[in-house]
Amino acid sequence: MALRIRSLTVAALMGAAAVAALAQPGQPAPAQQSLSMQDSNLKPALPGALEGVGIDQKLDAQIPLNLHFKDEAGRSVPLSSFFQSHKAVILAPVYYRCPMLCTQILTGLESALKVVSFNPGQDFEVVAVSFDPKDTPEIAAAKKQLYVKRYGRPNTANGWHFLTGDEANIKPLMDSIGFHYKYDPKTDQYAHASAIMVVTPDGRVSKYFYGVEYSPRDIRLGLVEASTNKIGTPVDAILLFCYHYDPATGKYGALAMNMVRFGGAVFVVFGGVFLLIAFRRDARLHRHDGRRVG
Repeated sequence: MALRIRSLTVAALMGAAAVAALAQPGQPAPAQQSLSMQDSNLKPALPGALEGVGIDQKLDAQIPLNLHFKDEAGRSVPLSSFFQSHKAVILAPVYYRCPMLCTQILTGLESALKVVSFNPGQDFEVVAVSFDPKDTPEIAAAKKQLYVKRYGRPNTANGWHFLTGDEANIKPLMDSIGFHYKYDPKTDQYAHASAIMVVTPDGRVSKYFYGVEYSPRDIRLGLVEASTNKIGTPVDAILLFCYHYDPATGKYGALAMNMVRFGGAVFVVFGGVFLLIAFRRDARLHRHDGRRVG
């Protein structure tokens, strides 16, 4: 399934005079005075600097795990080393020199994960990948130190990974997840969308979550679903029955029919238990009355 999402873009492109555009899927982009109107459909035309920037959803697409990046220590590591057994992976495409949006993405992710009881490194992995070839392992190490400290949960540093790489490895990865960005040589910055992805243990794109603030409930359900219920509790399984991921919004919403079915099943169970207790009670009364009559 491919959903073209072209209005999810925020970038500081022209210094203080830049126009930043950011919209959630399913919502109109903010009105911009500088945008011309397309006569054919009366939709705002994107500035030239933002053309081609956005996200194509590629749900269930296989990302190339044979690509190599450098970790925070400068070691060359295959992407496959972060995909293991039952562990889903939260993938965050960012660049570390970004003056605004990428910091908000990583901060939003860290804040949401504080509420989720699953532990990075134990239950899932967090992999931030820079799409800027100019980013270095030293910058990545500083970012990791900052966010691990802010996250503050003991013994989870091994679950946070901040990778850098060259264009030959960056582009195939970004193309595989449908992430399109654009470099502006005048400002030495990138126009790009804001989103994180949940990827299955075998490297298939499972969920897209958009914006810079993420629902802890959605992230938890996304991790449980991507891991095929190998993490989580029976309550999570019930929630996944009642809540359905909507690719258009990048959120989990209540699925009315499933909730009706669940409510009906609960009613049947409790009704059956009540009737069983009532029948047993009547049977005991009949036996007691029969003995008294005899």
